[in-house]
Amino acid sequence: MRLKAEVRTDGGEMRSETEVWEYLEQISGSGIVMGLESMRELMEELGNIQNALKVVHVAGTNGKGSVCALASSILGQAGIRAGRYTSPAVFDRKEQYQVNGQNITAHEVVEVFSQVRRACENLLAKGRRQPTVFEVETAAAFLWFYRRRCQVVVLETGMGGETDATNIIEHPLVSVLTSISMDHVKFLGNDLVQIAQIKAGIIKEGCRVVAVKPQQKAVQKVIEAACREKQAVLSYSEVGKARHVRQCIQRGEMRQYFTYPLCRSEKKEHIGDELSLKDNYSEIELFMMGDYQIENAVCAIETVKTLCDCGFTIRDEDILMGISQARWEGRFSVLCRQPMFVVDGAHNEDAAKKLAETLKRGFTNRKIIYIIGVLADKAHEEMMEIMLPLAQKVYTVTPNHPRAMDGQVLAAEAAKYHACVSYCATVEEAVDRAFSDAGRENSLILAFGSLSYLADLQKAVRELV
Repeated sequence: MRLKAEVRTDGGEMRSETEVWEYLEQISGSGIVMGLESMRELMEELGNIQNALKVVHVAGTNGKGSVCALASSILGQAGIRAGRYTSPAVFDRKEQYQVNGQNITAHEVVEVFSQVRRACENLLAKGRRQPTVFEVETAAAFLWFYRRRCQVVVLETGMGGETDATNIIEHPLVSVLTSISMDHVKFLGNDLVQIAQIKAGIIKEGCRVVAVKPQQKAVQKVIEAACREKQAVLSYSEVGKARHVRQCIQRGEMRQYFTYPLCRSEKKEHIGDELSLKDNYSEIELFMMGDYQIENAVCAIETVKTLCDCGFTIRDEDILMGISQARWEGRFSVLCRQPMFVVDGAHNEDAAKKLAETLKRGFTNRKIIYIIGVLADKAHEEMMEIMLPLAQKVYTVTPNHPRAMDGQVLAAEAAKYHACVSYCATVEEAVDRAFSDAGRENSLILAFGSLSYLADLQKAVRELV
């Protein structure tokens, strides 16, 4: 395997973090290009350093980022230097690149992106195409993790799997599949089978696979067929094995608890002359709210249990502490408590169903006010039909994003499902009006629909509290 630490060219140098983000904006015109040819060429210029990394590769429709956050937190507790690459960013672009919970620094951003830019310029000089923004960001992640000598990298795919830039990884430690549902149909296919086939493309020859057990038999058949073809060892993550689930508020903080068998969770018992195995359930504390986070936590636990089979030492205590300390901004995140203001990145039908289940379980005793902003290419009508019956009042906004749906158009759609819908020209106006409506009542303000405007929401909330 050829590895080289530096690419020697005269171009590509950038002097500030701002220059890096401006460069990414400049090359954004290349759009989304499915396939690995350009990524292979780019990584060849960088010495194929990705082949020196030990990777947990995570694909799926919903839950990828949460599983990555939970698994990497557990690994950090176990004393393992764990890199984590996720997308998109919510509050800070540097949050996409972390080692043991710490973001990449501005200085490191300049260093690694300058090197990747030089590699891109080498390709252009050879008549190759400019790599996409996601390919450049992914290459920068590989380079930074290589420089930081990460022992494990938890790597989230973008929208796909088989043709995703991250899928240049050839020998993952574990391939992880979270829940699979309809999303990105323009690029991934118009039915669940097609989408599942692309997601399952991260399954490699002879690798270990952990998959959230699908509710749809057709998706299950796709995953199992891919594992048979690649002679991969499949284990399912089943949320039904989690017991005694409860939510509570302690010292003003929301959390939930459940019990689940951990790494050394099977106790041998003698019953007469026979030996049997009995599950030893441990109570787990989870600060990431939402019923769906139980499913993600179980998937993360099964992933690290599989890493134990790969030779890593991860104690039950590491799992318990790692999960309790894990945070994932933008997924049922509480921005303030009086009134309770929650943001959630639910942006497709499946995520909306799970978010609605969370509201029905723990918040039906509250006055619920929505702020909604969506991207035009998302299944917003399906989300409206699922979510709006639970609200007393709805405000719509236009996210600051090139693919944003006009908030006025969204308000007209929402009015089909709710009698009290208002459009707000700015996020600040929506937050201010929602606060006024909430007053001193036992209220919940929930903002959802797209991750792209959550940073603006956070800023607006901070200015009011």
